[in-house]
Amino acid sequence: MKTVRVEDVTGETFPAGRRTRILIGPGSVEARNFVMGHVTIFPDGSVPLNQHEQEEVYVILQGSGSMRVGDEEQEVCAGTAVYVSPGVPHQLKNTGPEDLIMMFVYSPAGVVSHWQKEREGDFKIV
Repeated sequence: MKTVRVEDVTGETFPAGRRTRILIGPGSVEARNFVMGHVTIFPDGSVPLNQHEQEEVYVILQGSGSMRVGDEEQEVCAGTAVYVSPGVPHQLKNTGPEDLIMMFVYSPAGVVSHWQKEREGDFKIV
């Protein structure tokens, strides 16, 4: 059995104000067809506007924020799941006073390209 615990994964803190931990995927338990991660978005932080070829699902576990998918934007909170079609621009901002915690799953497996762009200071990746 392959297992991983969130607290055992250091992850990476990104400039836009979040810490991302890959639970299933590169550098952890490998899966052939998807990647799954745990993200803590700090107050006023975000997953910057981005798009990629993978389809993706965000599940909000704690906190509240504003989710944009394409031309639509709405408030999200714990218990909300959001599906993002491949190639559609999307962004999640923490609008609350506490950390927003979410899980994501995307397929096919690999690392989405916007992570490297954000590391280089590009926060609007479309």
